[in-house]
Amino acid sequence: MLTQQQAHQLASEWIQAWNSHNLDAILSHYDEDIVLVSPIAAKLLNESSGTVNSKIALRAYFKKGLEVYPTLRFELVDVLWGVQSVMFYYINQNGTKAGELVEVDLTGKITRVIANYNG
Repeated sequence: MLTQQQAHQLASEWIQAWNSHNLDAILSHYDEDIVLVSPIAAKLLNESSGTVNSKIALRAYFKKGLEVYPTLRFELVDVLWGVQSVMFYYINQNGTKAGELVEVDLTGKITRVIANYNG
């Protein structure tokens, strides 16, 4: 079971990695068999399902995202946690609110992401 402290630590480290734009630091949070579903992925990858499968594909997607959004920055607003999941609630550099529900395995790696945005 995930503790509140572990959830907050993961969220803090995740935000720091994204704000550093260090692709390896970002990817260090994800499992090899990651599944990510996001409307931004649908847009950037021109893939209607918005689904990214595998860490290799995730690297390519995140690399493209960092290139398309060079001023990308997240401000963590709140962290909600569950038994094996965490919700990162944040605002990006454009003021867009986002919530990413991540499922976490026993090693602390993110195995699944469902991303939602308000704009």
